[in-house]
Amino acid sequence: MVSDKHDLGASTTFRQDSVELCGEWPRMSHLLFDAKLTEALRMDGDLPRVPVNRLQRKAQEQNVNYLSINNENSLASISDGNSPRSAKSAHSGSFIDYKSPGRGKSPARNKTPGHVAPKLSVRGAGQKTPGRKTPGRKTPTTPFNQQDRFIPNRSTTDLERSHQLLVNNMEASGGEKNSEEDLLTLQQKEYREKMTENLNDGQQPDTRILSFKNKAPQGKEGHVNNLKVLYSAGKPMVPKAASTRHIPNVPEKVLDAPELVDDYYLHLLDWSTNNHLAVALNSSVYIWNGGDGAITALTQLVDPDYVCSLSWIKEGNVLGIGLSSGATQLWDVAQQKLIRTMDGHQNRVTTLSWNAYILSSGSRSGHIFNHDVRVAQHHVSTLQGHTQEVCGLKWSPDGRLLASGGNDNQVNIWERGSTTPLHTFTEHQAAVKAVSWCPWQNNLLSTGGGTADRTIRLWNCTTGICLKDVATNSQVSSIVWSSHYKELVSGHGFSNNQLTIWKYPTMAKVADLTGHTGRVLELCVSPDGEMVVSAAADETIRIWKCWAVDKKDKKQADSSKGQPISMFARTIR
Repeated sequence: MVSDKHDLGASTTFRQDSVELCGEWPRMSHLLFDAKLTEALRMDGDLPRVPVNRLQRKAQEQNVNYLSINNENSLASISDGNSPRSAKSAHSGSFIDYKSPGRGKSPARNKTPGHVAPKLSVRGAGQKTPGRKTPGRKTPTTPFNQQDRFIPNRSTTDLERSHQLLVNNMEASGGEKNSEEDLLTLQQKEYREKMTENLNDGQQPDTRILSFKNKAPQGKEGHVNNLKVLYSAGKPMVPKAASTRHIPNVPEKVLDAPELVDDYYLHLLDWSTNNHLAVALNSSVYIWNGGDGAITALTQLVDPDYVCSLSWIKEGNVLGIGLSSGATQLWDVAQQKLIRTMDGHQNRVTTLSWNAYILSSGSRSGHIFNHDVRVAQHHVSTLQGHTQEVCGLKWSPDGRLLASGGNDNQVNIWERGSTTPLHTFTEHQAAVKAVSWCPWQNNLLSTGGGTADRTIRLWNCTTGICLKDVATNSQVSSIVWSSHYKELVSGHGFSNNQLTIWKYPTMAKVADLTGHTGRVLELCVSPDGEMVVSAAADETIRIWKCWAVDKKDKKQADSSKGQPISMFARTIR
């Protein structure tokens, strides 16, 4: 009977609980829906169905086991209280950690014994177990910037230096090196340090020996970088265009010039505006046509007379020839006819210069004569400013000033119509043969000294001030200018016998043109300004393309056709 009563009471209790559960089920379904909705809208939770790494999975399993033990103890302690709501926790594990939107907290429910609770480890951050705190969900992770192993790049690793450093380190750890260093003198230590620095290419002893990436590009030459930066955050370097043009170091053409007189004071070469090159070979004068390359013999003097100087008139149709006898001849080259002979000098005529119809001549006596070639009485004035031979003479582009250089190491500047020097420059220490005016600045003069001087000087002939002086380390025989590139070329003697290109106004050296085996005696510029011709003591004439002009900038000139150069050839027949 007792057992029947117990069964009857149990069935009654079970029926009552079933009724209560049936009444609670709609509300539980509603709460379950709210929990699912909240879980879907949760932004900071863990992503569902995403595989986790090994360490996180291991930490989660440990937390599950720990929480499972605590929850079993808590459920056991709660079940001993005979609470009437303890049997209603069958569905509480799915929504115990969530709040319903717009509602208060859901009543706490305990899990029934025997119910597995793995969800507490994943979603149980808000539940507390009696007596202990739930361990935090944050678990240590492997740092993203570390790897399990490092594999050096063998192609960029210095294996020999690595081996040497390892051996040194092993010796130092054994104490052998320290005992040796104690016996070294200060001089020996310094020697070892210098040898180490040289063998290591200036790198520090503690520099990395293993390379795990490609080497960074090297900095510019002269770039100071003590920090050994592996990369630069700046803009990538863009290769710049060449700052200087290409200058051929071989001549365009070489002409044979036998019996060319090796005399520093003579001027045996000149190029006309009609592209005709006049060359004096001892007692003969030849004309080379730059257009077709034809060579014509103009005159042959009688021994012992020889040619000392040549100079074309500006129009290019008349050639002045200075002779060793002191006479000056004028030749119509197209007709190969001697126009006139002008006497006056007692010694050889070493230099000539035209200024319109005035021809100035300098001689060994130190005198300068001005000849008016239009009149019978050609001698109009005499300039006396040198005590020795006049070896350089040139009128300025505007025809206002005449510059003369002599073997007395002086440079005189004469005004047109005056017989007294405007300026006298005495800075040179040797004979001044190289005298040349700047074509775009009428008062700028360049002069060059001989073997004892070896200097190029730039003068402002308005103020008489030396603007620049450059040591060339060799004899200066001639100077020519380029108005297009703003440069000048100088001819030199021993020891290299070279042509040197200088940049104005810095006078920085642009290039050296070598090829002559004897000293350079004279330089001239072609009519188009692109070529420079040089005559040297090796009896050769070389044509150099120093100042090539781009086709788009080049003016269409008819200078290379070699047209007739006589005024008489233009008459109507």
